[in-house]
Amino acid sequence: MTPIRHTFIAALAAACALAAAPAQAKGCIKGAVVGGVAGHVAGRHAVAGAVVGCAVGHHLAAKKEREEREERAAARAAAAGPGPASSPRP
Repeated sequence: MTPIRHTFIAALAAACALAAAPAQAKGCIKGAVVGGVAGHVAGRHAVAGAVVGCAVGHHLAAKKEREEREERAAARAAAAGPGPASSPRP
């Protein structure tokens, strides 16, 4: 088999394995594709690029989700207005 076919089979196997747990794979597939292409362009490092791309993509997706959760919490707190603790005492 050619090296490209080995890479394709490895990428396909990784995609199938990740499809079993889609909730934990946020950002991984996209990062793996980008990393695999970058690794291939860098010179026969497609699998290593895919692995690193998956890790980076997952990290960035988790970071984005955390930031969105914090923004929603801040918007809810602002919509609720000041609580009884901030009212002046008589």
